[in-house]
Amino acid sequence: MAERADGARRDASWLRRRFLDDPEIDPVQEDGVEQTGLRAAAVLVPLVARSDDVMVLLTRRTDHLRHHPGQISFPGGRVEKTDVSAVMTALRETEEEIGLSQDKVELLGELPEYVTGTGFRITPVVGLVHPPFELRLDAFEVAEAFEVPLSYFLDPANHQRHSREYQGRMRQYYAMPYAGHFIWGATAGMLVSLYRYLNHT
Repeated sequence: MAERADGARRDASWLRRRFLDDPEIDPVQEDGVEQTGLRAAAVLVPLVARSDDVMVLLTRRTDHLRHHPGQISFPGGRVEKTDVSAVMTALRETEEEIGLSQDKVELLGELPEYVTGTGFRITPVVGLVHPPFELRLDAFEVAEAFEVPLSYFLDPANHQRHSREYQGRMRQYYAMPYAGHFIWGATAGMLVSLYRYLNHT
């Protein structure tokens, strides 16, 4: 089980306590993004309560998709008219994309909204996933699902800042490469939000 520098365990109980505290944090924002005309979306940030560690479940999008092909992401998508909340969107999309049953997810709370340069306002819904569970990936949307130790993302030494030209201007973004996976953009930004939330004093 991963431990903090003070020896305290980062386990399911610790996560529940942190979300009960509900600390106020500054949202992570991409630079130079429009704040109007945004489309609402939600993702599930699945934290898997393994016996020896807490893991973060991520997906890799298929290469043929029109939007963000091949990128590492959380399961989720646009809010539909029939969705009564961001939680409903996140759970529905997760079950559709990776086959994770909603009864395996213990809801912990929400992180600050994340606004993307592509015009989405994303609500990250954090859930504790209880094994055993079986995933059934939507082969059209999801190329693979994999897990990364939460402790990796909670180490600021793994938070990189990169820049690239997009629509004629230089923009900065977070990246957290792990074991051959380049985790960047909105996904990395929401992981930085999770880091700030869980380490807030």
